[in-house]
Amino acid sequence: MTAPLPTSTNGAITVLAGGIGAARFLAGLLATVEAERVTAIYNVGDDFEWHGLHVSPDIDSITYTLAGVQGALGWGIEGDTFVTLEALRDLGGDAWFNIGDRDLATHLRRTALLRGGATLAEATSELARARGLRLTMLPVTNDPHPTVVVTDEGELDFQVYFVQRRAADAVRAVRFPRAAVARPAPGVIEALRDAEVLVIAPSNPLVSIDPLLAVPGVRQAIEASSARRVAISPIIGGAAVKGPAAGMLRSMGHEVSAFGVARIYRDLIDVFVLDEVDRALAPAVEALGLAVVVTDTMMTPPERGHALAATVLEAARA
Repeated sequence: MTAPLPTSTNGAITVLAGGIGAARFLAGLLATVEAERVTAIYNVGDDFEWHGLHVSPDIDSITYTLAGVQGALGWGIEGDTFVTLEALRDLGGDAWFNIGDRDLATHLRRTALLRGGATLAEATSELARARGLRLTMLPVTNDPHPTVVVTDEGELDFQVYFVQRRAADAVRAVRFPRAAVARPAPGVIEALRDAEVLVIAPSNPLVSIDPLLAVPGVRQAIEASSARRVAISPIIGGAAVKGPAAGMLRSMGHEVSAFGVARIYRDLIDVFVLDEVDRALAPAVEALGLAVVVTDTMMTPPERGHALAATVLEAARA
């Protein structure tokens, strides 16, 4: 790990996060600034119940990545075994969602905390501290807030679409059926309001970031924030680095490019970060009224994530 970089940005940094791109960016950020300055507000639209257990895939990807135990494929725990899953399958149980034995312990502990009266935020904090993490991790809401994708085959719960059906369906719309009654988790609005730097991580804008914006008060807090607001494109050269973002953008009528993402975020941000591959798009993004930073946005190996975080903070100071 590189040594923390000096920075004149001494205030709080809030990151809107979902998926492995956000996890890698946060890892780079925590190698650049003190963890106590960072708050990650994460997506809970992917959460679901698996055999009576509360599973939070986005927060687990972030936690495992920051703790250095993330599996090589971007999910689960590196080197995990699947004895329980295989036994469940042998017994005829529902086993399409791959949960390893060590990963299972996370879901058992989270579910026990929730059943004992903890909120999702409190359970997340306890699990993060158990893995040695010092940043603040907040679900956008403690309330149920599922993501539903609308396809030609009908409406699908997100994990059915993404994992069971391997994101093969064309997505015509995304719905958040309980958003209207979801309440921001304690600390969420304050983290958006009081941040000096607010970053939209390189996450899928439709199913990682939009679920955050759908919670009443969140979009308004971002719009009203005095923070320097920066978004990083998850699309490089017309393709997603990982996941179904490109296909979803296309099937929902958006341009599949960094410019298409900038257009989605134009009313929420001040600065948009493009990859070097997309340098030619900078004038079009600037025409949206945004400042543009062009840099290497790929984050493997980890040192490149550190460099990206430093560049984002530098952009926030400009």
